Amino acid sequence: MSTTLKHPPRTVGSPVEAVTDRRGFVKAAGAGVVALGMLAATGGPVFAAPAGADNFYKSDKVSIRKVSFRNQYGMRVAGNLVTPRHLDRSTPAPAIIVGHPMGAVKEQSSMLYAQKLAERGFVTLAIDLPFWGESEGQVRNLVAPEMYTEAFSAAVDYLGTRDGIDRNRIGVVGICGSGGFAISAAKMDPRLKAIATVSMYDMGAVTRNGLRQSQTLEQRKALLAKAAEQRYSEFTTGKVEWLSYLPVRLPKDADPVTREFHDFYRTSRGIHIPVGRTMELTQNRMLTSEVRFVNFYPFNDIETISPRPLLFIAGDQSHSREFSEDAYRRAAEPKELLWVPGAGHVDLYDRANMIPWDKLTAFFQRHLA
Repeated sequence: MSTTLKHPPRTVGSPVEAVTDRRGFVKAAGAGVVALGMLAATGGPVFAAPAGADNFYKSDKVSIRKVSFRNQYGMRVAGNLVTPRHLDRSTPAPAIIVGHPMGAVKEQSSMLYAQKLAERGFVTLAIDLPFWGESEGQVRNLVAPEMYTEAFSAAVDYLGTRDGIDRNRIGVVGICGSGGFAISAAKMDPRLKAIATVSMYDMGAVTRNGLRQSQTLEQRKALLAKAAEQRYSEFTTGKVEWLSYLPVRLPKDADPVTREFHDFYRTSRGIHIPVGRTMELTQNRMLTSEVRFVNFYPFNDIETISPRPLLFIAGDQSHSREFSEDAYRRAAEPKELLWVPGAGHVDLYDRANMIPWDKLTAFFQRHLA
């Protein structure tokens, strides 16, 4: 059954829609990207996290074990396997894969979801996508949509061969960009029995068109031409040029979307720097890599996932709500679209008091029964 809870959208400021230069491009096409420092580390003011924010939540009701497994490219995918301490082991348990926001790592948002859902009886697996976090892949932070999609199927391979897990009851939660990657995987992999997305970004659409169709075809072609020319330099010198998505210090004229991501990724609220990474490069991306998203169309043929269920969750104040709306419109039944009143895009990363845990639990209990 379709469920739509309607609330009026928030108006996002006009600077978000300016995409005529590279800075505009990274605001629109890379709005789901993360960055790496915090204001306090640079002498700036200490950020006060919003009520309920608990990205680094630690549960005493679960056990966490680092695991890894190979994908079909032979690359090691890293993850945290989270198990309820009082799991009933008399029957195989259902499992849920959790995918992190685009450009993030599993310690950012995913582990909150993995632990909260494990507390409710599911075995969960929070993964690092290839080229990110503790997973393999060079160069680091490479945009590789096909490999991101494959990571979810590789996670099913892993979970479906573990003792104590029912391979016929595996679901997935994709947060932000991972919502699109999870849908892409589900179209090809019927072993994913129930698919939920939270604050979903279609990284293909936003790279092609910007937020709210704010990027013209001519601007897209100019960006592709710039990226293609830049490849010569990277090929001949071996030196990678990184885009700078979010500054360490937030400019006074920053648009609302930049402020929203900065408040999470570049403050103590959500910053996480993987071992061996530097603050300057962590969670940044190359323009020559970023444009691969132009060929990523996760919602094409989304209706073929049916009769497996889809649940789309987004804040009714989210700047990214267009992507959940688009996916919901295209999807076949059974499908649900849940608006969280008063929530923005990043709110559903870590504001545990706003995330609809009961809805997620009921969805997976029903469809992984």
